[in-house]
Amino acid sequence: MLSKNTFFFILLVFIPVSVAAQFLDWGSTVVFITAGLAIVPLAAFMGTATEEIAIVVGPNLGGLLNATFGNATELILAFIALKAGLIGVVKATITGSIIGNLLLVMGFAMLLGGLRYKEQDFQATAAQMNGSLMNLAVIALLLPTAVQYTSTGIDPIILQKLSIAVAIVLIFVYALTLLFSMKTHAYLYDVGLAEFEQEDTGEAKQSEHGAEKPNLFLWIGVLLIVTLGVAVESELLVDSLEEATSSLGLTALFTGVILLPIIGNAAEHATAVTVAMKNKMDLSLSVAVGSSLQIALFVAPVLVLAGWAIGQPMDLNFNPFELVAVAVAVLIINSIGADGKSNWLEGSLLLATYTVLALAFYYHPVIKGLA
Repeated sequence: MLSKNTFFFILLVFIPVSVAAQFLDWGSTVVFITAGLAIVPLAAFMGTATEEIAIVVGPNLGGLLNATFGNATELILAFIALKAGLIGVVKATITGSIIGNLLLVMGFAMLLGGLRYKEQDFQATAAQMNGSLMNLAVIALLLPTAVQYTSTGIDPIILQKLSIAVAIVLIFVYALTLLFSMKTHAYLYDVGLAEFEQEDTGEAKQSEHGAEKPNLFLWIGVLLIVTLGVAVESELLVDSLEEATSSLGLTALFTGVILLPIIGNAAEHATAVTVAMKNKMDLSLSVAVGSSLQIALFVAPVLVLAGWAIGQPMDLNFNPFELVAVAVAVLIINSIGADGKSNWLEGSLLLATYTVLALAFYYHPVIKGLA
């Protein structure tokens, strides 16, 4: 059976294939598919490089590095789409990443972990805190849309100004969550962090008895190379997106909410599910829910500010149906996570909810201006 790393190494073949498809004019569909597959291993190696660097620089700076680069792939992909003027797709990717992490990833984690272990435990306090933060994220995403739909003839500039103000508040809250999780209440997250280090780097590297630390400059070089690779492949993906999705019979809404988040988050998805199958639900929740929080509290606000800086009118006025989907995901994950226990049936419920939402997005009519 192929290991996770071996599988990612095999997927690297799609990097030259996607570049060849672009220059040899093999068609937008081929470029779109191969570029998407190429991003998956690059995102995985970006995460590995970040973890190796974190070992060298220490827990505090390492934690900040992990928090910053945790969703770097999605941020790069979304920024390139934003630069291309695909603002609707960017918004759909934001909501899709939140939904995917909460329902798809946690669903598979609880299902497969629950099939191996009758019942799995995790820290209810940390789960409730994350739930409260997700509630804030839903409110922040909902209000600009509510202003739009309860006003007549509102100027888009006013919505953008409101979105910029909300984005600044969310980034401030994100900084507070880092302070909370890494400093004042780090003990709530110690179990997950310790397991994370052992899982990704091996116990030998964490040994206090003389194990060699990773080569800092080597991994910085790897991080730079894979970041450049993600940028190049994201450019290919975005350039071919409209024509490819049209030929595949997919709407831009479905592509943004379902396909692009799976591409950008595949490596994190694999990690969360793998550790859940090893009865480490604290770590699995930390990876999946933490990624959703980072998307809502950091990536989305940064994209709003970036859009303002480059002259693209990115705001937090989302399609109402997307917000309904996010609210549903947050509601059900808060309900399931309240008791600090999980089982395979709860995982099945999350997957069923994600499937229903995915079908709804697939059949949802094309929204004017989304692409």
